[in-house]
Amino acid sequence: MSDVAIVTLCSAPRLGHLRNQLRATAGLARVVVWIGDDDAPDLDAERVVRVAPGAAGLRLAAARNAGARAAEALGARLLIFLDADCIPGPELVGRYRDAAGQHPDAVLCGPVTYLPAEAALDAASLRAATAPHAARPAPAAGALQRAAPEEYPLFWSLSFATTPAVWRAVGGFDERYEGYGGEDTDFAFSLRRASIPMIWVGGADAYHQYHETSSPPWQHLDDILRNGALFARKWGEWPMTGWLEAFERAGAIVSGGDGWRRASA
Repeated sequence: MSDVAIVTLCSAPRLGHLRNQLRATAGLARVVVWIGDDDAPDLDAERVVRVAPGAAGLRLAAARNAGARAAEALGARLLIFLDADCIPGPELVGRYRDAAGQHPDAVLCGPVTYLPAEAALDAASLRAATAPHAARPAPAAGALQRAAPEEYPLFWSLSFATTPAVWRAVGGFDERYEGYGGEDTDFAFSLRRASIPMIWVGGADAYHQYHETSSPPWQHLDDILRNGALFARKWGEWPMTGWLEAFERAGAIVSGGDGWRRASA
């Protein structure tokens, strides 16, 4: 069994993206967590786990925890989390493995490039398309950079790696979060509170396959309000403030002394 397992969350709308990822990770142990009411389709993965939705929506936090447990049960010593719409670059696994060897007590984060529609997904095309998102540090290939405390909110769960021991130490994701938003930043705050290093890993590039999005994400407004309030009760501040401010400018929500709420009709 491989010492590395790829852990991926997927629901029906991202099945095509997932199949691209599975082709790109042939030869590695793969754990797919199927999130939804429907049964998972036949997939080329060593283990498929289903996590049903909760009362408030998809249980992304619970799904990542289930994927971590399944990957550890397969014997993986390094867990690499990739969202279903992400393709690993040719060097992602090797860069994460090398970084884990130097920082076994850390959570490792590689750069992410957002691909245009109809982008080619072969290794040469991905290398040529590499343009890491400017919101986060992207060290040179092979370089490792420890995140400053103020950089922890830049953690994105769409591509990261860690060992089962670190996962257990931080307690995984908080499963009270359901639906969209908040659980990533909550996890990052838990890392920082526990003094677990977060390392930017140069050259561990992932590539986000194109799909339509909206900014701000109107379809997730109620999820963001609910999960944001949970986060604020736990940490004393609100996450996702850029989106919340955009919703407020559009007149959909209003802010008060204790945060945001739906505007009255």
